[in-house]
Amino acid sequence: SRLRSAGLQLVALFAPEHGLTESAAPGERVASGRNAATNTPIYSLYGSTIAPTDSMLAGIDVMVVDLPDVGARYYTYIATTIEVMKAAGRHQIPVIILDRPNPIGGAMQGNVLDTAYASMVGRLAVPMRHGLTLAEESRLAQADLHLGVELHVVPATGWRRDQFFDETGLPFRAPSPNLQSVDALFDYPGTCLFEGTALSVGRGTDAAFQQVGASWLDTAAVLARINALHLPGVAFAAVSFTPRQPGDRKFADTLVAGIRWRVTDRKTFDPTVTAVHLLAIIRSVHPDRIRIGGSFDRLAGGPALSEALLRGDAPQAIVASWAPALAAYRTRVAAFLLYR
Repeated sequence: SRLRSAGLQLVALFAPEHGLTESAAPGERVASGRNAATNTPIYSLYGSTIAPTDSMLAGIDVMVVDLPDVGARYYTYIATTIEVMKAAGRHQIPVIILDRPNPIGGAMQGNVLDTAYASMVGRLAVPMRHGLTLAEESRLAQADLHLGVELHVVPATGWRRDQFFDETGLPFRAPSPNLQSVDALFDYPGTCLFEGTALSVGRGTDAAFQQVGASWLDTAAVLARINALHLPGVAFAAVSFTPRQPGDRKFADTLVAGIRWRVTDRKTFDPTVTAVHLLAIIRSVHPDRIRIGGSFDRLAGGPALSEALLRGDAPQAIVASWAPALAAYRTRVAAFLLYR
């Protein structure tokens, strides 16, 4: 409505994962269609194609991207934005990014993706918690991928890198069905790794990505070991939950034993370090049941993490091995930052 009131003609809408209403299940193919109110075509970029086709771009003079990123590498919106930038560049169509705050701030944590394993859930050589806004990531992508596109950014006025979303005064809207709170967004850069294991991440509950569990999980043994570490900024508790129609089909309608995370200090909490310690502990307690595999390497940005966990490497050593690449990343992205 704002574009129309400014005298611009809205030719088409493009839908990423979860659709324009952000209600489609993760991984669910989004169908193309038409906007009921305006009869404007809606083209899906998470269905039969992930990139705008030539016919979709017909009659378009400028592409506007306005998407809510969540601050974690796994989220597909930057991958979709990159496909838009590539297609627009081929047609000499400028791209404008309407930027938004990174809801979990500018901290940069986790391992850096090996670009040999780039995918929709990890397109750029960034860490699990990348610390960038969508516009900053797009600027990085333009340089790293040598995208020949005219890119413009409308910054998020007044945002600071140390500011979390619930400190901005802006209304929170869940970016996807299983990320229903700012607290869940803080956990997500770590708990998402459990998607590549046999454990549930709480899909189909009211605390998805804030808890992990399985029908066979020995919560007492796991809690004793994880609590003994006194990891900064987080507390753990035993919980039970029953996933209802979970999109991952794990333990549907089954009561499972779980571990619930509670962030006690956002500034010292590192979800990626926390996840690696918890993965290592659960593997030590249940070596034959955790099943680290499937999509794990895609989420982890390569096989190094799964190989280390399966070897039984100490989590402290695993985390320490990330430091050089993470330091190099912080230096490399400095030129693309838009906010202090």
